[in-house]
Amino acid sequence: MATQILSVVNEIKRRIIAGDYAPGERLVELQLAESLGVSRTPIRLAFEELTKDGLLERLPTRGFRVKSFNPKDLSDAIEVRGTLEGMAARLVAEQGADTQNLQVLRDCLEQGHRLLARARDAGRVLDARQWMLINARFHSALLQAADSAPLIDAIECISKIPMAAATAVSMQGVAPQLEYEFIERAHHDHCDLVTAIERREGMRAEFIMREHARKTRENKQRLLAS
Repeated sequence: MATQILSVVNEIKRRIIAGDYAPGERLVELQLAESLGVSRTPIRLAFEELTKDGLLERLPTRGFRVKSFNPKDLSDAIEVRGTLEGMAARLVAEQGADTQNLQVLRDCLEQGHRLLARARDAGRVLDARQWMLINARFHSALLQAADSAPLIDAIECISKIPMAAATAVSMQGVAPQLEYEFIERAHHDHCDLVTAIERREGMRAEFIMREHARKTRENKQRLLAS
């Protein structure tokens, strides 16, 4: 039972952070239970855990909703994340990435190249969900390579704000051309970052990641305004 609850918590958390649920949206136990193939009990317990994490809030009457945030909170959170990930990138470049995580970063670049190539062949329409997986793996490998528990904890904390996490790339309703533009820019940043890490250019790696977060902040501001 405990394993099932943890699995449910992680999946709902992933959906919230990815922006699959809008801020203020009420989550319905029965719908989630059917979606995840579980009974309502683990859903109810997961809601309690996610409320403690600050991702949900209890409604005055009954039930739970995704905790609301304002655009400034999101903007500030992404900027803080950029500062922290910039530090991670600098540490990796200065101390040298371990072979395993460096290979993961390179694999993500190759997967990104193939994804964008297929999109170009399809009129710049791409699989945003596939990019989300590639992006999540890339950022995770970067943090693991930095080998700093306090840094990882700090980034996990700031990433609890919906749409602020590096893995939050939900683009529902976005025009395909704009979606392609966002992802192409992000992929180029990843390529530049790996080059800086391989050359042991710590300051450049940090700058790239902070700029990467700034572009993400601008993209999400455009999404919220659309």
